[in-house]
Amino acid sequence: MYLPFILASASPNRVELLSKIGIVPDHIIPADISEIERPKELPREVAKRLAYEKAMKVASSIQEGYIVGADTVAAVGRRILPKALDNEMVRFCLNMLSGKRHRLYTGVTIIKKSNGMFIERHRIVQTILKFKALTDDEIESYIKSGEGLDKAGGYAIQGLAQGYIEYIGGSFSNVVGLPLYEVRNMLLSLGYRNIP
Repeated sequence: MYLPFILASASPNRVELLSKIGIVPDHIIPADISEIERPKELPREVAKRLAYEKAMKVASSIQEGYIVGADTVAAVGRRILPKALDNEMVRFCLNMLSGKRHRLYTGVTIIKKSNGMFIERHRIVQTILKFKALTDDEIESYIKSGEGLDKAGGYAIQGLAQGYIEYIGGSFSNVVGLPLYEVRNMLLSLGYRNIP
């Protein structure tokens, strides 16, 4: 029996990433949930919880399918960097990242819903990155590009920011928004067979 593939995210990056492993979602249903972290919640816990809440919200509203929820959190130590909604937030994030290592966590929850039954898989994938020490001119130039808006940590690795990253350890696709190796294996473990 064919079960539809549902992405619980409006992120165009996640749609594009899935296409790289041969998956085109049947439906895109963004989960409208609060993404505010709880007091004393660690960055990896935030990513895990929000991914689960997104997937579960969408799963509870459909009859059946494979539902993928994901959330990406950037952090310097225990400090979570915001999703940059304006230029000042991009500037704040870049100043925090300048010359330092940081971690990017993506939580992924995949739920297989069939015949009223839920089977779940959960992963948290971590990538470590280090930015060069950024000059004021580099920060202002990046802000003018607009690439950092609406991005966790105020930057998009698939653009100009690649020229500022001295080191990356771990999954590149994780930084873009979805760790493809882990997602593919999670889907296969749930019986999803529409993967080349």
